[in-house]
Amino acid sequence: MTEDSQRNFRSVYYEKVGFRGVEEKKSLEILLKDDRLDIEKLCTFSQRFPLPSMYRALVWKVLLGILPPHHESHAKVMTYRREQYSDVLHALNVIRFVSDATPQVEVYLRMYQLESGKLPRSSSYPLEPEDEAFLAIAKAMEEMVEDTVDCYWIIRCFVNQLNTKYQDSLPQLPKAFEQYLNLEDSRLLTHLKMCSAVSRLPYEIWFKRCFAGCLPESSLQRVWDKVVSGSCKILVFVAVEILLTFKIKVMALNSAEKITKFLENVTQAFYAITF
Repeated sequence: MTEDSQRNFRSVYYEKVGFRGVEEKKSLEILLKDDRLDIEKLCTFSQRFPLPSMYRALVWKVLLGILPPHHESHAKVMTYRREQYSDVLHALNVIRFVSDATPQVEVYLRMYQLESGKLPRSSSYPLEPEDEAFLAIAKAMEEMVEDTVDCYWIIRCFVNQLNTKYQDSLPQLPKAFEQYLNLEDSRLLTHLKMCSAVSRLPYEIWFKRCFAGCLPESSLQRVWDKVVSGSCKILVFVAVEILLTFKIKVMALNSAEKITKFLENVTQAFYAITF
């Protein structure tokens, strides 16, 4: 039996007995042992399989450019990252923009604003929509990443990716959502149009916040694996799946307001996404 056939046999066996993902984990561990991590292969793996939780932060840091591909540089680079984190935090404390009582997610926001040149003149200024999106993502990320320095850098680079790499793609997602929903269930899309609900769906939550605060952590991590590794289109597929899952309820609602409110609330209980 060849090595490939043995691997295929083991994969089928593990899946049948309830150990799906064992082979995938081994494959990832092999990739992570390379002296120079192969970014393309890590992206491909993240697109195809959910990352094991024990390796997720490391892979995200590499794919987001927080860590370089070379293993030998990781410790030194993270030392620099921690020093920069401390310097920015110290500056915010000096100008009294944050204190020990400031919620951690707000600290992350102020740090990001300071580093990007968008810190308002006063902490009492109302938050912009982009700030609200940042806070939602930060709150979700805080549940996934224990280390505060790692958490800040991942949030920072994740948001930067949305604002740069996906800057042109994100505004197109509502249109793509409509196209895919039409392919999956044209009757459901027709109902949404008759209720004038298509333009009023919670796109801000779905696409600009990447479902932060809407999906349970286990599902959100899998979605963000895809976003981090280069695909924001996964957000469209998740949105379509939500509509299909709650089709009966949505079809029973007869106004845009009711449909939007229902979808904003119902995603809190949406635990059945599989990729």
